[in-house]
Amino acid sequence: MPYLWFKAFHIVGVVVWFAGLFYLVRLFVYHAETLEQPEPARSILHNQYQIMEKRLYKLITTPGMVLTVGMAIAMLITAPELLKETWLQVKMSLVGALLIYHHLCARWMKQLAAGEFKFTGQQFRWLNEVPTVFLVVIVLLAIFKNNFPTSAASWGVFAMVVAMAAIIQLYARKRRMDKERSLAEAEEAAVEGSVS
Repeated sequence: MPYLWFKAFHIVGVVVWFAGLFYLVRLFVYHAETLEQPEPARSILHNQYQIMEKRLYKLITTPGMVLTVGMAIAMLITAPELLKETWLQVKMSLVGALLIYHHLCARWMKQLAAGEFKFTGQQFRWLNEVPTVFLVVIVLLAIFKNNFPTSAASWGVFAMVVAMAAIIQLYARKRRMDKERSLAEAEEAAVEGSVS
């Protein structure tokens, strides 16, 4: 019975942790894009995103990660035979990679707070998709265990990555075209204003 309690809270931790990771890197996207804003908006937004990122990381994302890992350890203590399962070993290595990603987020957050923008908003959009891929594979491993459908999962993840890449590129194109259109409209308005 304790195993099921640990499993339930492990799932709660996963939901909280991933929600935090998804939103945190989305905030990084917007934070990096503050460079495109004129002052005083740039400073105001920079300070606001810095506060939001820090609170999200410390109050939601990190506690979710701690709960996830803590409950996983508790499950393994109550059922140590699971450590012999190949699917769990693969899952644990993916979670290890996610822990590295989690700590990279802390580093990126500090760099953004210091005004050291190592990545553009577009690059953060790509980084924001990393946990999605990990989440899908980890959930498939947890469901299928040692009967993991390698071929179907590989094609599914590949299709998902291609779809995400296409969406990111289309959105970047749309933003670029919208910016060009608004610049053209502003120039047109300035010309009309100088003529009249």
